[in-house]
Amino acid sequence: MKRFWHSVGEAFSNFPKSALIGVGLFLFLGAFGPWLVPHDPNLQDLTARFAGPSADHWLGTDHIGRDVFSRLIVSARTTVVAMTIVVTFKLLIGVTLGTFAGFVKGRTEEILMRFVELFMALPSLIIALAIIGMLGTGYWNMVLALILAFWAGSTRVARGVAIGILNRPHIEALRVLGASPLRIYFRHLLPSTLGMVLVYVSADAGGIALSIATLSFLGLGIQPPTPEWGQMLVDALPYLDLNPWMVLLPGFAITGVVVSFNLLGEAIALNRVPRDLRRSVLRRGRLVAASWERAPIEDPKKRIAT
Repeated sequence: MKRFWHSVGEAFSNFPKSALIGVGLFLFLGAFGPWLVPHDPNLQDLTARFAGPSADHWLGTDHIGRDVFSRLIVSARTTVVAMTIVVTFKLLIGVTLGTFAGFVKGRTEEILMRFVELFMALPSLIIALAIIGMLGTGYWNMVLALILAFWAGSTRVARGVAIGILNRPHIEALRVLGASPLRIYFRHLLPSTLGMVLVYVSADAGGIALSIATLSFLGLGIQPPTPEWGQMLVDALPYLDLNPWMVLLPGFAITGVVVSFNLLGEAIALNRVPRDLRRSVLRRGRLVAASWERAPIEDPKKRIAT
């Protein structure tokens, strides 16, 4: 476990703080949202339909008088729970199969990676739609479909990380000292790979959150009356002309979560670049920008005259 937490901490230590603010806020609302809302998100009040923002309803009410602010916050928890389940099983499947493929190598690795590439060649949402089409709609069918749609990427990353770890000097030293393959796999390879792949997998959470909202929007995922951003969009579309904020607010929430996780993914990618190379790239970019600022602007009349 020490190797696992050390690899996680090392990967997150150099991330810019701005890349974690949106993700942290989303996870905070997902964890404590139900205790922060002023109203029951499913409580209907037909006498207060389409009410504007007020002290009682901070973001107004929807077409059947439900508090929009409460539904937005509780929807974050709905998405966080489903996303956490998908990410957890995606991580477990990916790390198990990826480290196994990198450890055994040979024919087994080749067959397994061809199977992974087959899944990665298809869009994740198409795979999820096909599985839901066979199993039917519902919360757990959606979760299972997303796990099967997203597992391949983490498997490929885990294999690459495992191969890199197996080529490190301390692993070679363990082999020379007579450590068994099982000891190397479970005590050294698996914990180190799990910590490093967890950072990469967390960056994919934005795509998973967007897929949850998309499936719910299509009526194939989370079903009413459970609050969910995609379902809120469906309920609000018929009243777009009357109250456009009912559509914009869940749209802003989905966009904010996806952008936050994309920023996290970019931070992860930048963190994996060697620091010296990172500095040289940034230095060259600043030099190019400065040269453009100092460059004289040529008069078009002189160009035509010449």
